[in-house]
Amino acid sequence: MSRTSIDEGLDAVIRTAVASKALSARVARVAERYVEVLKAGGTLFFCGNGGSAADAQHIAAEYIVRYSGARKPLAALALTTDTSVLTAAGNDLGFEEVFARQVEALCSTKDLLVIHSTSGESPNLLAAVRTARKCGVSTVAFLGKGGGALAALVDEAIVVPSNETSLVQLMHLAFQHLIVESVEAELFGA
Repeated sequence: MSRTSIDEGLDAVIRTAVASKALSARVARVAERYVEVLKAGGTLFFCGNGGSAADAQHIAAEYIVRYSGARKPLAALALTTDTSVLTAAGNDLGFEEVFARQVEALCSTKDLLVIHSTSGESPNLLAAVRTARKCGVSTVAFLGKGGGALAALVDEAIVVPSNETSLVQLMHLAFQHLIVESVEAELFGA
């Protein structure tokens, strides 16, 4: 890879970040929602596929362990980590149900389901959101590529203005890190 292509890639990141500033009010509302859920004793549940599954796990860890400093753990769980549940549900119920089944079993009305998806079209994420709605669980989605079908199903959608998977995922992590920073400041002080 040449320095020119690296510079061009960084320029694309910068353009996407600048364009994503238009979402800052929406991201702030989502941060407030996280705070409300955690203050009420609820849990943040995260899920996604592929790289978005890794992002879901990464962000859940920030709440359970810590982000910027020592503090008590916060209730968060990535629905992508239990291989026994994932493989049993995939085998017995179909891959479309791997998250929906967990939402039905684990989530309550005081919780929040957070979806990570670059396309907004994954059948298992759509099923998870539909199950959450039936169970009275609030939903937020971090999306890209126009938001897909998920954008219309969730309570709040953060749609990164890009069709490039890598740029969408970078912005999802940036937004999630800004949110956890805001949550920590709100719950534990600056």
